[in-house]
Amino acid sequence: MPPADNARRNPGTTLAVLALGVLAYALSQTMIAPAMPDIQHSLGITTSAVAWTLTAYLVAASVMTAVIGRLGDIFGKKRVLVITLIAFGIGSAICAVSNSIGMLVVGRIVQGAAGGLFPLAFGIVRDEFPRERVAGGIGLISSIMGVGAGFGLVVGGLLVDHATWHWIFWLGLAITAIAIVATELIVPESPVRTPARIDWGGAALLAFGLALPLIGVSQGGAWGWGDPRTLGLIFVGLAVLAIFGWFELRQKEPLVNIRTFALKPVLLTNVATIFVGFAMFAGFVLVPQLAQLPESTGFGLGTNATVAGLLMLPSTLLMLFSAPFSGRFGARHGSKGPLIVGALMTSVALFAYAAAHGSAPLLLLWGALQGAGIGAAFAAMPNLIIEVVPQHQTGEATAVNTLLRNVGAAIGSQIAGTVLASHVLASTGASSDSGFTLAFLIAGAAGLLAGLIATRIPRRRAAASGATAEHAALVGAEA
Repeated sequence: MPPADNARRNPGTTLAVLALGVLAYALSQTMIAPAMPDIQHSLGITTSAVAWTLTAYLVAASVMTAVIGRLGDIFGKKRVLVITLIAFGIGSAICAVSNSIGMLVVGRIVQGAAGGLFPLAFGIVRDEFPRERVAGGIGLISSIMGVGAGFGLVVGGLLVDHATWHWIFWLGLAITAIAIVATELIVPESPVRTPARIDWGGAALLAFGLALPLIGVSQGGAWGWGDPRTLGLIFVGLAVLAIFGWFELRQKEPLVNIRTFALKPVLLTNVATIFVGFAMFAGFVLVPQLAQLPESTGFGLGTNATVAGLLMLPSTLLMLFSAPFSGRFGARHGSKGPLIVGALMTSVALFAYAAAHGSAPLLLLWGALQGAGIGAAFAAMPNLIIEVVPQHQTGEATAVNTLLRNVGAAIGSQIAGTVLASHVLASTGASSDSGFTLAFLIAGAAGLLAGLIATRIPRRRAAASGATAEHAALVGAEA
């Protein structure tokens, strides 16, 4: 029996291969964080310059995710997945041999463009898995984003302390190479396709509309939030996104079906997704920095990068357990409940961080609570989208949801960094305890807002029937 046919009979094999490719991408998102001081020193660059290794990655991921998801719907999800993995491997190789910040940023851009792995994997699961296993499978794939981000901090810290920063990218390349071969041999090609032309005009508008404000937000801490460059990039980008929406409504074959995303369950889920991404990444940025501050500050733990990363393990492991449970619960009862509970658990954990963060046991405890919440929420968000949209729009719809999660992550991490930079100790210049407290409170508020928005999402049956009626009305109007 060919491997692809065997995978159809054993979807767990397909899920494992998809998870491997997604893990390689998710690891690379945060493995670089503990290495940034070493990169700055070895390349002789400024703090602002090294920050582009994160900014470029997030911007490229946000821009390309929707495009790649749409290409998967058109040309076949497996085919596009393999090409995307190859591109990610090339980006990893460029980073691994980099000897200048320019070359490193180019490699990170190529890596980030592989953000379309998530919608492609979601689409394959929906097309190939038995119906009762779809929600759990999508929940597990979605949770890999958080799991990989958490493990990335651990692995990045180990490599920084015991090797060089180049090995971060060699490791990513090795995992990706295995994923490419396994995907080609094992993952079946999805039979669900949507023949259409590629909306390159929409893709260009979306790219500029996302890139400009994300660059503005990413550089806000360095330039100043009131700086004309920061404000100009944000406002011009938002204007371009408004033009993108107007343009897409007038296309017969749009890159993003705006009418679908105006449906109440899809719109509210996507808005909640931004705040969940904000809360998660703000927490991931804050905890390792807090742990590595000297004990002389009165609240830092004085750990090295390895120990700081290990403090994230409970969060990472709880994500891995809570996400499949959230998916299975959602398959039976709808995913609205898990999103509400997950967002509120995340919020409580971040508020707890703000109230008490002076010891390793406390950081481990709150991290476990946050991980359980993030896992439940991450599993619920794509499932809420899939419960509503037609099957042929799976890649497109989940791509936008993933894109917005990246946007929230970029904003959350940058705002957390800005808060810390604006609250420093006069004696040492290190971030102050009040800065960490405020940053945790802001992230907790984002999680709370996500939970409140989620309460307004229609229940599964009402959402599905409402979406069906609206799609029918649109078809009738077009006819």
